[in-house]
Amino acid sequence: MKKLLLALLLMGMAVHAQKPDPLEGLWQGYDGEWLHCSRQLMELAQAIPEAKYSWRPGPGVRSTSEVFMHIVIANYGLMARTGKPLPTDLVRGSETSVTSKAQVIDWLKRSLDAVKIAHSQASPADLEKHVTVANRDATVAGIYLRILVHANEHMGQLVAYARVNGIVPPWSETASK
Repeated sequence: MKKLLLALLLMGMAVHAQKPDPLEGLWQGYDGEWLHCSRQLMELAQAIPEAKYSWRPGPGVRSTSEVFMHIVIANYGLMARTGKPLPTDLVRGSETSVTSKAQVIDWLKRSLDAVKIAHSQASPADLEKHVTVANRDATVAGIYLRILVHANEHMGQLVAYARVNGIVPPWSETASK
């Protein structure tokens, strides 16, 4: 009987451990917030159907794929200000030329991972280095904060795009159950 109870307890722990915590990362500093933001961006990118990647709310406004690629380009562009090289395969015009869901998700994942790795490898001294962005003085830490704020800003835009198209963000769907 003890073995059976132990087996049930271990199975319950394993099942619980497999469920991702939708709030993982929140209030855990930059790296935790980046983990949370990245997870939500990837979930949203995967939840939006391929046909909606070309959808735009009006003429002259970025399409869904263009917003995701704008995040990608900003991630790499801002990291370049910290001394990180741009990927050689990121070419001018990628915001409008990369349009398929698979390509966009690949680029998005690569850029989110690149930010995560670069920030985790930066020493406190690296983060305090001064850089110039748009003729303004900033620190490398400030650049990473801008990357996070920018990604969250456009995630809000993408949530609005999704909801207008009848798509519920995955984390909202599970929270309501």
